[in-house]
Amino acid sequence: MEKHNYIGKTKEEAIQKAKEELQELEKNLIIKEVETTKSGLFKSKKIEIEVIEKRQIIKYIKEFLINLLKEMGLKVNIEIKNKEENPKYILFSDNDALLIGKNGKNLKALSIIVSQHLNKELGQNYKFTLDVNEYKEKREKSLEILAKKLAKEVISTKIEVKMDSMNSYERRIIHNTLANNKYVYTESEGEDPNRYIVIKPKEE
Repeated sequence: MEKHNYIGKTKEEAIQKAKEELQELEKNLIIKEVETTKSGLFKSKKIEIEVIEKRQIIKYIKEFLINLLKEMGLKVNIEIKNKEENPKYILFSDNDALLIGKNGKNLKALSIIVSQHLNKELGQNYKFTLDVNEYKEKREKSLEILAKKLAKEVISTKIEVKMDSMNSYERRIIHNTLANNKYVYTESEGEDPNRYIVIKPKEE
């Protein structure tokens, strides 16, 4: 991942130099101010910035993932979607179950490893999404179906239903699915990592 340094009297001037040399729009650059110096008789200020092109980061993440998983003995193919805003990396391997882990635990851990590494390299957060063979999308749909099914049961019996423990991402899907339901509401209970959702009937 190539880093470029530019100096200007102001940050805006340094950014303009970067845009002109790299022939890129500012929105396609990651910009970090690295140093402010004062020099000369009248102590004129100069700003130095470090610039990385986003397209290089997208490629870097893919290569980092391939090398990391290779060390774990896994061969993967990676498809990248939505490169403009929040790139989504979909992994296809010879052991998807291992990559995902129970309730997506291993997939979440892998996302944290990549995030921390990027944070160290870039000096700031960079948004991206990791998935394995569309696991997250399929899981989200199955949770939405389950939430609606259990809500119907609660409406019919007027008895609350306690769901299995879930991570915060999965609980949010349940909450969002039933947020506008007129007859039931959801509450998270318990302590992590065993926090769960209870679907309760609304009082008439």
